[in-house]
Amino acid sequence: MARALPVGLELTSSHWGAWEVRREAGQPTGLAPWRGDPDPNPIGPAMWAAYRSPLRIQRPAVRAGWLERAPDDPRRGEGRGREPFVEVSWERAATLVAGELRRVIDTHGNASVFGGSYGWSSAGRFHHAQSQVHRFLNALGGYVRHVDSYSLGAGRALLPHVVCPVEYLLANAHDWGTVAAHTRLFVSFGGAPEKNARVGAGGASEHGLRAGLAAAARAGCRFVNFSPVRADIEVPDGALEWIPIRPGTDTAVMLALACETVRAGRHDTAFLASHCVGFERWADYLLGRDDGVVKDAEWAAPIAGVPAARLRALAAEMAATRTLVNVAWALQRADHGEQPFWAAIGLASVLGQVGLPGGGFSLAHGPANTMGSRHRLLPGPLLPQGTNAVEAFIPVARVTDMLMSPGGAFDYNGVSRRYPDIRLVYWAGGNPFHHHQDLHRLARAWRRPETVVVHEQVWNAHAKMADIVLPATSTLERDDIGHGTRDALMIAMRRVVEPPGEARDDYAIFADLAQRLGAADAYTEGRDVRGWLAHLYGEAAVRWAKAGVELPEFETFWAAGGVQVPDNPEPVVGFAAFRADPVANALATPSGRIELYSERIAAFGCADCPGHPAWFEPAEWLGSTLAARHPLHLLSDQPHTKLHSQLDHSAYSLANKVAGREPLRLHPLDAAERGIAEGDVVRVFNDRGVCLAGARFDEGLRRGVVVLATGAWWDPESPGDPSSIDRHGNPNTLTRDVGASSLSQGCAAQTCLVEVARFEGEAPEVRAFELPRFVRG
Repeated sequence: MARALPVGLELTSSHWGAWEVRREAGQPTGLAPWRGDPDPNPIGPAMWAAYRSPLRIQRPAVRAGWLERAPDDPRRGEGRGREPFVEVSWERAATLVAGELRRVIDTHGNASVFGGSYGWSSAGRFHHAQSQVHRFLNALGGYVRHVDSYSLGAGRALLPHVVCPVEYLLANAHDWGTVAAHTRLFVSFGGAPEKNARVGAGGASEHGLRAGLAAAARAGCRFVNFSPVRADIEVPDGALEWIPIRPGTDTAVMLALACETVRAGRHDTAFLASHCVGFERWADYLLGRDDGVVKDAEWAAPIAGVPAARLRALAAEMAATRTLVNVAWALQRADHGEQPFWAAIGLASVLGQVGLPGGGFSLAHGPANTMGSRHRLLPGPLLPQGTNAVEAFIPVARVTDMLMSPGGAFDYNGVSRRYPDIRLVYWAGGNPFHHHQDLHRLARAWRRPETVVVHEQVWNAHAKMADIVLPATSTLERDDIGHGTRDALMIAMRRVVEPPGEARDDYAIFADLAQRLGAADAYTEGRDVRGWLAHLYGEAAVRWAKAGVELPEFETFWAAGGVQVPDNPEPVVGFAAFRADPVANALATPSGRIELYSERIAAFGCADCPGHPAWFEPAEWLGSTLAARHPLHLLSDQPHTKLHSQLDHSAYSLANKVAGREPLRLHPLDAAERGIAEGDVVRVFNDRGVCLAGARFDEGLRRGVVVLATGAWWDPESPGDPSSIDRHGNPNTLTRDVGASSLSQGCAAQTCLVEVARFEGEAPEVRAFELPRFVRG
């Protein structure tokens, strides 16, 4: 049976971890890390003050220009991001939103409504904004949805064709104990950054990456990290070899390692024959039999900027010992992002260690806390979203294309489709003006819909670019249940503080709108929040019972504050069952085996994603002619002081700024060539835009590479104008808004060249954390 938490312990949950609520004289005073977390995330306590910030949205607000103009006025959306707001009552706001939904659906159909929701939203499983908005719109007859994710767009499209869905990899990666006991060579592309593994959807109450890497190093595991950034993986001294690679060239190195293994006769022919299909076709490519180019170490070395001799030696080492090939998610957020994942699978298959304890491939240890967890996979509470009657969808990273080109054609996963004509955007959860690419292009596209409605907690760029802004509660201000994949706890997230101003839960907002639109029964099913929590918990209890784990009754769970999830009875070894019997435990691919050549993908006819792993030169990289004008490769990674743009206004995030702006890390020698001193305000620019950042030196970068973390609230002088400066340092001012390939249409943000110069004169003041203007309605 799941164990109850210690008596008197009051917990709440977040993406960053589990937190004990501190009280004095019965009143909440702050948050402290859960005592069971060996490596707490320092972001979490920053929630306490950040959720009480003056930037919290207090009342519903409507853009003045939207109120003044009719729906068919082409100027209706022109003022988004520039015009003032009018604060209104909830009654008026709900009347306006319900009226717009009814008008748009009756006039243009449900396929004219885009249910935008992308982001980590709440750790709670009921107040999960994406689930709530989708359930609400389905109760009205459906909406245009998105598929895949910015984090894993290319991978999600590719992997089911060649090995398995992403969900299997997230839930069944080797646990850290298995890695420590068996892995003796951890070859990573893009590292395993601790800051990334500090988060987890639904909760991350027991952070394990730091201890897991250290335990493996103590057990004798060696680490080889191909990355432009040395700090992408941190292990004890002497255990790590850093090979600084050109960004975007990892696939070439993996192909060379596979080629060298095959040419030396070290490949596992028995495993390739019994567990894989298509090796012979791929070998023709590796050995140059189909194009005359042998993909060996000498071929890859000048592409990647790494020594050929080291690649040849490493290939031999990998074949001689238990090796785990680890590939960070960032690598597939690039031109031809499918290829590094597929090449890693191919390399691990050639070595023949897939399914062995500590061997094979991982995609990946490091991007989130889930991978490597020792806890059981038990499905937690899940709010049903209903049935969507609208067939139209887009790959998530193609939202700008959809708004700009209604009726335009796009390819996705082997099928040609068309973009719908969107008249109303309803967004709850996430911030597109943080995570999308080429934000000025998005801002121009954002003017086209007739109405944009958002639920937000704070006055960030997302809220300022909307027409109707509805204030939403935060995690600390509502009752919920927290539970993450393979996490240590299921938490009764009892409300800690009252919401500010007139903020409401998403559920309360949608229930009100559903009542006005005649969909209350379909949306609420007659339940209030407490009724839903008990219902969802009961459904989870049935699923846990089938897995042999008993949960207490809901009221007992709620009073106790949560339960601890039991550990796995056996070590977690990815693909162990498949290796043991590839027939009885066949994969969900067309062949049931690992596909090193995919007949299905080949039949799609994608020129930019053929039937086997292959090297393609990126559109922008340090080996291209464009590097003459923009000679620095910009990497936009996950920040360590926030989760994407969440809590950028917190004291913890603000303390990391340089001159009030997001820090740009660059090599001191690259800075010296440009006359840049540490702490200077710098211009980061290319043909897509320009942003200001604060210079911070980092000798652990490959020369020619700069790093600007995502998450700075976008702060442009004039949204939509590429010549206007983002004063705060959001890298997506500069990144490319193109699909990774015609197979996936995934995000390609990491394929980006820039130049950097010292800002001369007085830098403009950052205005990201100012309230919008308000006028009387």
